[in-house]
Amino acid sequence: MRRLVRMVAALAATVVLAALAGCGGAQYADGKSYRIAGGGTAGVYYAYGERFAEELHRGLGLDISVSETRGSVDNLLRVGSGDALLGFAQGDTAADAIAGVGAFDEPLPVRAVARVYDEYVHIVVPADSEIRGIAELRGRRVSLGALNSGVAVIAERVLDSSGVPVDALDNPALGLDDSIRAMEAGEIDAFFWVGGLPTPGIERLSEAMPVRMLSIGADTVEAVNAGHAGVYRIADFPIGAYGIETSSETMTVPNYLVTSESAPHDLVYDVAGVLFASRASIARSVPAAAFLDRRQAIFTEPMALHPGAADYYVDTRR
Repeated sequence: MRRLVRMVAALAATVVLAALAGCGGAQYADGKSYRIAGGGTAGVYYAYGERFAEELHRGLGLDISVSETRGSVDNLLRVGSGDALLGFAQGDTAADAIAGVGAFDEPLPVRAVARVYDEYVHIVVPADSEIRGIAELRGRRVSLGALNSGVAVIAERVLDSSGVPVDALDNPALGLDDSIRAMEAGEIDAFFWVGGLPTPGIERLSEAMPVRMLSIGADTVEAVNAGHAGVYRIADFPIGAYGIETSSETMTVPNYLVTSESAPHDLVYDVAGVLFASRASIARSVPAAAFLDRRQAIFTEPMALHPGAADYYVDTRR
């Protein structure tokens, strides 16, 4: 009987969301302002957050906007402190956040709403660069990502597992936007980035100048996994991405949409509903959104799902 009631409630919630989407939404028009912790404006996090904010306003009446941030670490800190309702974060950084290790001085009270898509580790160099492998980054001007970013965390792990000390590089610690500008100006030799395919800023860079990606081999991925949560997977950059004509090996890490453990149950439940209801709409401008999969969304280990999100998945499973 309880299961029947919950299924009816979930169906009713879906109908309400559809109705609100058609009339502009009013369910949470309570005068509160909310934020989504995004990332640099040239990245997928920001683009996804911007479109998701529009859908949340349309569907639920939320007064919500996306904030430009330094990336995963910054996003988790903002969500954990209550400065943001939602944020995007890499799975490895999320694992550090709940354990209170790495960039985090103590465990953060954060929970997952969904596993959204997998992010690709990019090591970008000009197509005509003489640099052919990670070992050749020694002594070069290489941006490892902005401070307080998940990119910097992964870059350091990849370099360490490849036997390249971070202090052997000239690292200006630039975010994606600044890394792109610096490469166009010839001020850096390479930069790291972690994001969905395609990342808008790198796509624009590839249209302005030919680029390619350095390979991250299986041995390096296995070495990184051995010391850090085992969340990384071996993958290939698809031919055609960023105009690349030859595939190269890399690694991926899952991306989560996160919220505070104290976020209201019903609000998170409804946020999850809008996330899936708007997938196709968002994917038209943010291709990474197409990879959102209800069957995979619950796999956010070691970060627990927020109870509101967990109930949404139970009530809407097919």
